Amino acid sequence: MTRSRFLLAGSAGLALTLSLAACSGGAGGGGGGDTYPSDTIDVIVPFSAGGPTDTVTRILAEPLGEELGVQVVVDNVEGAGGTVGAGEASQADPDGYTLLLHHIGMSTAPTLYPDLNFDPVADFEPVGLVTEVPMAILSKTGLGPASFEELVEYIEANESTVTLAHAGVGSASHLCATLMQDALGVTLTEVPYDGTGPAMADLLGGQVDLLCDQTTNSASQILSGAVDAYAVTVPERVAVLPDVPTTAEAGLPDVEVSIWHGLYAPAGTPEDVVTVLNEALITALGNDEVKTQFEELGTSPVSAEQAAPSVLSTQLSDQIALWGDLLGKGN
Repeated sequence: MTRSRFLLAGSAGLALTLSLAACSGGAGGGGGGDTYPSDTIDVIVPFSAGGPTDTVTRILAEPLGEELGVQVVVDNVEGAGGTVGAGEASQADPDGYTLLLHHIGMSTAPTLYPDLNFDPVADFEPVGLVTEVPMAILSKTGLGPASFEELVEYIEANESTVTLAHAGVGSASHLCATLMQDALGVTLTEVPYDGTGPAMADLLGGQVDLLCDQTTNSASQILSGAVDAYAVTVPERVAVLPDVPTTAEAGLPDVEVSIWHGLYAPAGTPEDVVTVLNEALITALGNDEVKTQFEELGTSPVSAEQAAPSVLSTQLSDQIALWGDLLGKGN
């Protein structure tokens, strides 16, 4: 694989209370009145509870609550690399009462799942980008290597026995793992999980050796010493993890990965409803507490300009084309 830089995107029935200023002329739905919203909004997160996309969603809850005046229930509908939850969201009524918060799976799904039951572009209205998250290459404690260079030597010497966990085909951790193996020229024993949460749990328990995970999910585990971190997959070191080198510094510049997250509504959702949602999202992303919490996780919210629906639309289309070329149609 030639050297490329990748912006990937790249989150149990968790109820979050949000408040939203009423928007006249919006969709009816739910509570049936003339204002939007007038009833509960359901946000589908197509990954397990406790994972990085779920974490991003939780951080946004309180500031969104200052803008939205109804209850929002976050549903973790996991399975098949996020395609189960995304498919469910695509079939929801386009009234603004069912949303989707997803990452890289939206752009890789058409390539990885040829029998996909939804079209990421045609079946959704982009609401806005949320954040871009670095990834970290991790191992269980006690594996042995003291640096990334030593980890590479260990992997090459023990290729047939090293286990590499990921959150399922098409997940951010799977794609990062694929890029890393390709760059090293090795084929490790992959251990797929139904979400990042259980993959991290087994890394913590020592059942698997390696995991490439988003810093939103792994920073606290790294800082506590529960896992060992060897590199972050972005051009510059992450502020909250200053002692962890970049992959380029560690001698693996081909693995440069950040995970973008976006908020979507089903296709056909009225434009004024999308506008209300986008404005609330921008306000939440500009909240000082959100910025602080994201920084603690090794990331930051996108700017108001980057959070525009048109930016997410372009990002999604471009990434679908990129991953179609890289992964190969039908894979």
